Amino acid sequence: MFTIEHDFDSTVITLIDEGSAPLQEDVIVNGFEECVTFEQLDPRTDRVQRITLSPEMVRDLLAAMNLPEGIYRLKPAT
Repeated sequence: MFTIEHDFDSTVITLIDEGSAPLQEDVIVNGFEECVTFEQLDPRTDRVQRITLSPEMVRDLLAAMNLPEGIYRLKPAT
């Protein structure tokens, strides 16, 4: 399950684990113009962990979801 909200400067997607136990903490994805952040509470430390990706890294991640093993470099659109 997930939710989508549009804030002033970002789009916020919250991913909610509905799989089998043990369930993972929710993941919050903030999409800004200059970057995308992923945040998740670490229950062991009770701190939020954050990963920041550039738009190019997000593009590569989405492309990688449908490719077999290997090393790739996406060509810029012409």
